[in-house]
Amino acid sequence: MLKVGILGGGQLGRMLLQAAANYPVETYVMENDTECPAAHLCHHFVKGDIRNFDDVYHFGKGLNALTIEIESVSVEALEKLEQEGVKVYPSPAALRIIKNKIVQKEFYKQHQIPTAPFVVTQSAAGLQQHLSFLPAVHKVGEGGYDGKGVQILQSKEDISKGFDAPAVLEKLIPVYKEIAQIVAINEKGETALYPAVDMIFDPHLNLLDYQISPADIPQRVLWKVEAIALAVVKNLKSPGLFAVELFVDKQNEVYVNETAPRVHNSGHHTIEANYSSQFDMLWRIILGYPLGNADHIMPAAIVNLVGAEGHSGPVKYDGLNEVLQMDNVFVHIYGKKETKPGRKMGHITVISKERSELTFKAHRIRQILKVISE
Repeated sequence: MLKVGILGGGQLGRMLLQAAANYPVETYVMENDTECPAAHLCHHFVKGDIRNFDDVYHFGKGLNALTIEIESVSVEALEKLEQEGVKVYPSPAALRIIKNKIVQKEFYKQHQIPTAPFVVTQSAAGLQQHLSFLPAVHKVGEGGYDGKGVQILQSKEDISKGFDAPAVLEKLIPVYKEIAQIVAINEKGETALYPAVDMIFDPHLNLLDYQISPADIPQRVLWKVEAIALAVVKNLKSPGLFAVELFVDKQNEVYVNETAPRVHNSGHHTIEANYSSQFDMLWRIILGYPLGNADHIMPAAIVNLVGAEGHSGPVKYDGLNEVLQMDNVFVHIYGKKETKPGRKMGHITVISKERSELTFKAHRIRQILKVISE
């Protein structure tokens, strides 16, 4: 039986482990928090820092393969493990490109992949030289996640909000739609594409509010989305599961925003709505099985459950009973004991043949269910 390790023990690790239960695999998780969402579902839990070279190296040494659930891991340790014969999904080389927003943007440019025009800034002072480039989005090179490390700079009055660290300043594109395209690719280079997803964001938190799959876009725009996402993934030259986030403007031009080299929030609905979920698909890739069927069984929507404003402490899910009375609604609570404002605590998937029903139920769930503290 193969021994496979997951670096990171959050909700993505938890859902990966739920899918792993169907396969002959011995699972290992490394995370600093012994009470993390994935801790109780793996065969072996190791307490350690996924950013620390020694911790990652010692954790991975006896394993057949490793995967990640967050990008901020010790790539140097993964490179050494890869040299010693441990398989890493995605490859450390691909992770290096994606982990740093500056390198990631330069990779798109190098491979003629359409992306917003950008300049690189090294410090807050450097922003002064690019006032004519505004309005733009400032994204810190390393360490940003879930909307943190991103600032919209409309005019020179906003310059003080910029980052005093190496960052990318990207032209603000008038976005008509935000789309996520998940691509699976195995060792042989065979690919499977999930139906593209419409992402609707919470403008205050800069976090995904809810989403609907399949995306409501014209066929020729969908072809562009798929072709661009495939170009990104093939040029990364790594097996794994990748979520490519894209912008579509009013002229139906498509631009890559960024890529995640792992299972992703935009694919959570695939657990109920697709024949092979994104989590199942990644295990197939890691274990060397044939790729699964990424098609929809039924269209779906996801509502993210995030901690309500003004609530910190032991978590309580207000309105859960009412939501569970709704048809074709599937609740996923991540097992985090403490809530805080904006923290991802779970998600709810709705499936229906009717798009109007998906939208109606997504809004209804958002009104009913609140993540509060006791």
